[in-house]
Amino acid sequence: MDEIDVKILKCLKANARENASVISEKVSMSVSAVIERIRKLENSGLIVRHTTIIDGSKVGKDVTAFISVSLEHPKHIDAFTDFVRNNRQILECHYITGDSDFILKVMTDNTQTLERLLNSIKGVTGVQGTETIVILSTVKNEHCVDPDELPTK
Repeated sequence: MDEIDVKILKCLKANARENASVISEKVSMSVSAVIERIRKLENSGLIVRHTTIIDGSKVGKDVTAFISVSLEHPKHIDAFTDFVRNNRQILECHYITGDSDFILKVMTDNTQTLERLLNSIKGVTGVQGTETIVILSTVKNEHCVDPDELPTK
């Protein structure tokens, strides 16, 4: 990866739908060269996917929270992760170190739906305990690594 790849990634990070011809002007390359570089970045696995980010507050999802979950025993991991995969209110799930086993990022309509979700989580076989932190406001919310932080040749 070189500086031109970083510039292309910065363009795509700002707007994943940006046209290759616009990017080509910004990086001073031909459109076909930009398309080829994007294809290589995708094929290498560096670009995982192009996506749309929906503002939950615009669609009535007014409560975002982090829930740490502790399991009684590792034998319950499969049941818990199956539950997580099948719940649309759970946006992220990470297996972590520390006092808890998992940290979840959830988004719900309101505190009542958060309470129902929390009770559902507590009802999963093997869940020993939870701790919930409700987000009041967000100062920074990046969805990927900053291209300027990537090593270049």
